Amino acid sequence: MLVAERQQKIIGIVNQRKSVRVSELSKIFKVTEETIRRDLERLEKDKKLARSHGGAISLHPNDSLEIPYSEREIINVKEKQQIALESIKQVQEGNKIILDASTTAWYMAKTLPDIPLTVMTNSIKVAMELSKKKQIMVIATGGTLLSKSLSYVGPLAEASFENYHFDKAFISCKGLHLERGLSESDEQQARIKNRMIESADSIYVMVDYSKFGAMAFSKIGNLNVANHIVTDRQTDDITLQTLKDNGLDVIQVQ
Repeated sequence: MLVAERQQKIIGIVNQRKSVRVSELSKIFKVTEETIRRDLERLEKDKKLARSHGGAISLHPNDSLEIPYSEREIINVKEKQQIALESIKQVQEGNKIILDASTTAWYMAKTLPDIPLTVMTNSIKVAMELSKKKQIMVIATGGTLLSKSLSYVGPLAEASFENYHFDKAFISCKGLHLERGLSESDEQQARIKNRMIESADSIYVMVDYSKFGAMAFSKIGNLNVANHIVTDRQTDDITLQTLKDNGLDVIQVQ
């Protein structure tokens, strides 16, 4: 991994978790703690984060605000694309599925084969991608538009799921804590993802390594609301085993 790429990923992790220790970053990136300290020193000079005793803290502590789509789109791109491709393998012809407004779901929409499917989404970008595929029927929720995420939320969006039943829901989240469950930065996003979970038989949570251990502002639900976790190769073995011990099916990118 190039130095610049590692430093960009460090920024993403710090902003997601709000704080992280040098020892943890060393394990994640499989480099020495001294290397991580040099990275943090460089990033602090560039005003990307602030160093603390034994680690680093985010310069953007208010996690109750949504990250603009344009920013989310460039965080951990490779991992999200790989997770999307792995998630597509779980979709069969004739399925009725939900895709949320995450960038990973958008990558799914871009690469889904043009086969008979029904897809419901609260994402403008997902709906636009799927509109190019003739055999996929798209149902958009409507509701209140959040300009940063280009997604619909609110009572109308939530009520849209009441009259439908889906085989599978593919969602992401800002944080997945092994004890405190799934969480989102925005309360309205958390509420609609909860409705998605209630409307589907099988829940696939798509999260890259940086989301584990993080706790955002609004809780979606406990860990047991998920059936499957789709993650990338950088997720550590201890986390993977803990997920399996909690009865979750773990699907890791190969």
